[in-house]
Amino acid sequence: MASLDVVNEKNEKAGSIDLPAEIFEARVRPHLYHAEVLRQLASRRKGTHSTKNRAAVSGGGAKPYKQKGTGRARQGTTRAPQWAGGGVVFGPVPRGYSFKLPKKMRKAALTSALTQLAKDESIIVVDDLSSSEYKTKAMAGVLDALGLSGQKVLVVTDAANPMLEASLRNIPGVGLVRAEGLNVYDLLRHSKVVMTRGAVASLETRLVPGQSGVDSA
Repeated sequence: MASLDVVNEKNEKAGSIDLPAEIFEARVRPHLYHAEVLRQLASRRKGTHSTKNRAAVSGGGAKPYKQKGTGRARQGTTRAPQWAGGGVVFGPVPRGYSFKLPKKMRKAALTSALTQLAKDESIIVVDDLSSSEYKTKAMAGVLDALGLSGQKVLVVTDAANPMLEASLRNIPGVGLVRAEGLNVYDLLRHSKVVMTRGAVASLETRLVPGQSGVDSA
């Protein structure tokens, strides 16, 4: 179990925390990133694309002209695909793109991503992140103190904080997610991850069976 320094909003040491080995020292398996990101993106697709085939377009009930004597190719309906305004052949129809992955694969993908970030020293644990007012400037100052100004940063908290969310919303490249909703796609889209002490405890509760928190000092 690795130990990591905990800092405050001014980047001053405020203690240390033991990171669960099951989450931050797991086997790194990049192929699971691919599968999980595909699953996440596929589930976001609406699948509402639609075209009309020859059975759905209007008109064309009668034969357009007689079979013989016109010198033209024989035709039975104006709804055939070769006609302007005719039906589409093998066009897209509404469908769902979502698919499922086994829970163990999804969990392994998440722990793999967190482990890689930990190995790259891209995880910062802060004692707490709170915003008592809607101030983007204040939160930008916190990120600057942490040495993260201008970087793509994912902030992970253990509880909903509307003021914190509003304060971070207008900072380019910064995302916010609760520990219970942390996912591989968001982790891979950001180069640095800032977690609160409570978020680490929430992750252990979520990903390590029989655990309710982490030992910290």
